[in-house]
Amino acid sequence: MPSQFFGLNIAYSGLMASNAALNTTSNNIANVETKGYSRQQAEQAAANALRVFTTYGCAGAGVDVIAIEQIRDHFYDVKYWDNNANTGEYNMKQYYMKQVEDYFSDDSTIEGFKTIFDDMMTALGEVAKQSGSDTTKAQFIGYASNLTQYFNSMSANLSQVQKDVNQEIKLKVDEINSLAAEIATLNKQINVIEIDGKAKANELRDQRATLIDQLSAIVDVKVIETPVHDSNNPDRLTGANRYLVQIAGGQTLVDTNEYNSLDCVARKTEEKVNQSDIDGLYDVYWVTNKLTGELGDEFNLYNASLGGELKGLVEMRDGNNGENFQGKVTKVDTKLKTVTVKVEADYLKDLNKCTLSDNGGKINLGNQIFYYTDWEVNYNETDGSYKYTFTIDESANDANLTETRQNKEATIGQSVNYQGVPYYMQQMNEWVRTFAQKFNEILSDGFDLYGKKGNILFSANHETDQEQYLFTAGVLGTQKEDANGKPMVDVNGKPMLYTKISVTDDSYYRLTAKNFDILNSLLDDPDLLATKVDGAAGVDEYGNVENLIDMINDKTKASFRGASTGEFLTCILSDIALNANNANSFYNNFNNVGKAIDNQRLSISGVDQDEEAVNLVKYQNAYTLASKMIQTLTEVYDRLILQTGV
Repeated sequence: MPSQFFGLNIAYSGLMASNAALNTTSNNIANVETKGYSRQQAEQAAANALRVFTTYGCAGAGVDVIAIEQIRDHFYDVKYWDNNANTGEYNMKQYYMKQVEDYFSDDSTIEGFKTIFDDMMTALGEVAKQSGSDTTKAQFIGYASNLTQYFNSMSANLSQVQKDVNQEIKLKVDEINSLAAEIATLNKQINVIEIDGKAKANELRDQRATLIDQLSAIVDVKVIETPVHDSNNPDRLTGANRYLVQIAGGQTLVDTNEYNSLDCVARKTEEKVNQSDIDGLYDVYWVTNKLTGELGDEFNLYNASLGGELKGLVEMRDGNNGENFQGKVTKVDTKLKTVTVKVEADYLKDLNKCTLSDNGGKINLGNQIFYYTDWEVNYNETDGSYKYTFTIDESANDANLTETRQNKEATIGQSVNYQGVPYYMQQMNEWVRTFAQKFNEILSDGFDLYGKKGNILFSANHETDQEQYLFTAGVLGTQKEDANGKPMVDVNGKPMLYTKISVTDDSYYRLTAKNFDILNSLLDDPDLLATKVDGAAGVDEYGNVENLIDMINDKTKASFRGASTGEFLTCILSDIALNANNANSFYNNFNNVGKAIDNQRLSISGVDQDEEAVNLVKYQNAYTLASKMIQTLTEVYDRLILQTGV
């Protein structure tokens, strides 16, 4: 039978339970504004009853506080993390697309392409009126120079965007590493506290969840927490947990106390993917040894499962609208160390659209990487096929070139189905090449004021010296001409075509928005502008000027994406506006969804002041009643001990 003081122990347990509940409520109220804090609750259970060997069998022994539990629903955490990755992705796209949109704008405050192009066309019209005037020709060449400077500036602006995005990728990778280290440290601390299976490290768990919130904005996150069983007794739980954090479609970043690091490695000049890429774009690798910095496998930035701000940044930096180099190896020459690749995509058959690096790069031949130093493209006039031949640098490769690469798929770079900086660079390069080519062809067929064969107007500056490209290599697939401009034919009277262009040739491939310029000789002497179609005609003959105006206005003579060359800005702005609007819309949508999910999460785990006020009164009353019970029992014991007996 329990002692006479059994009731006092029961009352004391109630007092302590109420006190624990009051302390928990106080902690909740104190953290009502603490970010990431989860509401806590004192879990109570009836204490084990005592067997008293009487007719009623057992006597209740009061109450136990078995745990202080945090109130949190993992389901809403997962939903929030998934949505947060999408929000982060479009936040980055929204920010940088706004910059690109501002660069291409043309309004009353910014003199953009349309204004500059219209001024050039007006000046060309004045040349038609006074073709013998040095002044009108000089003014036209000046406005044409403004056009080249516009593209030079736009190329510099987009290069700066790519540089900024590239640097931010490094910052995000560093942030991932920092968060991974903090999460691993918290995992260790949590397991130390919870190893006995009784205590709960609620505040530390809240800190860890807040870090996962931050990580989910940078990259997609998957969290798996599993109990650790005693290896000697598999049925017994140790109280510790294995906590896995996976990113990018299941790659382990954190495994309980251990974490993996990432490192950014700048590409060398000979590793550039696109001709207009800036130097030093980062590739990301896993670190296998944190002490030595030894690198392991490459972290795939183009993984379809990649999400978050990192995905948005990568697509802005490398987005090529899915148009990377791809084809099939048709020939391997192990003696000459060359690989021939047949291509089918239309954008690879037009060198004006070519984005291949002019400094060499890496080519993937059947999932094996090789370095190439230069390339050439061959046009087969018989079947109309195009084949690229790459010269492989075996000294830079891990494996030798063998004939086993034959019939393998060949790719350069990645197909990134987004219109990022490389896409807009390519669009500008295509326009300046197409426009300059058609414009120069007409000028070359005309005659200048001195009755001599016309010179080109638009050129491109060498990168390493003061010379300029004259585009003497011709245009792939077009008919060759002799020194007098007469079309060339072979002995059978068949047209002789330009069937091979090398990366080093003086072709229009060498022209980009970055080096677009006016031929120096025309800047020095405007009378070299070929305004006439008849060399023997007088100075006022302007037939060639009319041909230029017709070419610019007639999309059948020179076109860009099915429109006339003067509609360049309309074509580009349609892409930019669509991407910017999509980024804004998706960001707003995901941001609103995120707020809704966070509200649902807070409705469960957040601290409600009204609810805590009710709990405060409830537990206060329970504490008062337990105290009253102790007081009553004290009076009973006083009568029993002090006032009973002799």
